[in-house]
Amino acid sequence: MLWWGAAVVQAGAAPVVVRDDRGVEHRFAQVPLRVVTLLPSLTESVCAVGACGRLVGTDRYSNFPLAVTALPKLGGMDDALLERIVALHPDVVLAAVSTRAIDRLESLGVPVLAFESDRHEQVKASLLRIGTLLGATSRAEAAWADVEADFERAARRVPVPLRGRSVYFEADGAPYAAGAGSFVGQTLARLSLHNIAPVSMGPFPKLNPEYVVRTQPFVIMAARRNVLDMPRRPGWAELHALQERRVCAFDTDAYELLIRPGPRMGKAALAMAECLSDLPN
Repeated sequence: MLWWGAAVVQAGAAPVVVRDDRGVEHRFAQVPLRVVTLLPSLTESVCAVGACGRLVGTDRYSNFPLAVTALPKLGGMDDALLERIVALHPDVVLAAVSTRAIDRLESLGVPVLAFESDRHEQVKASLLRIGTLLGATSRAEAAWADVEADFERAARRVPVPLRGRSVYFEADGAPYAAGAGSFVGQTLARLSLHNIAPVSMGPFPKLNPEYVVRTQPFVIMAARRNVLDMPRRPGWAELHALQERRVCAFDTDAYELLIRPGPRMGKAALAMAECLSDLPN
């Protein structure tokens, strides 16, 4: 178990009441001491409020902070390892609303708090509720204040000629975009960029490749592996952003940061702004 980050303010034996994003109210006789997380952003949120030492297991993809990689890995949203989770005797499991194992875990007597994290406001609400759950309200509020401060710093770093320009953020190569209605889209809006995938398309729409060519985004953001593939896609060699190198191609670790809706979203905005400041405009 991890024991650093022990500055959490514990509520002792006082009861804790938290409502999750299903509308389910959870009551605990005291602050939970053994926590399992089944989503990387929730793992990061627990650590952001100073409670890494409470974690006894995480999903297979949780890898930040580095110390959580030493914890038991318990599957993911679609294939959580129920027996291993129960064997850890967690006081609570934190999961996404869409996690398949929720009903089964609860039938086995394991409390599950389920969260949505599609938008900034949901990420903030989740972080604050995790702070309440773990007796670390002030730490949670401070963590979100840091996110907001990073957003503001990132917005100031975007070159003036790029503000208002169109952007295509590739969430996956089919191509799927991070639309204006997603948490990534909200971050892009904070940077004064115009998303080529409007809210009406949904948070992560699959686009017709011809649509991307037709809209001619001024800037492209994507994982480096996908950027390398783009010129080979039918018609994409005609994209001015590719021709003129207005592309943010992120390595695996940096791209992973961008697509996690958690307490490092401000750092993601700073990474985007740093790239934008180096682009020709």
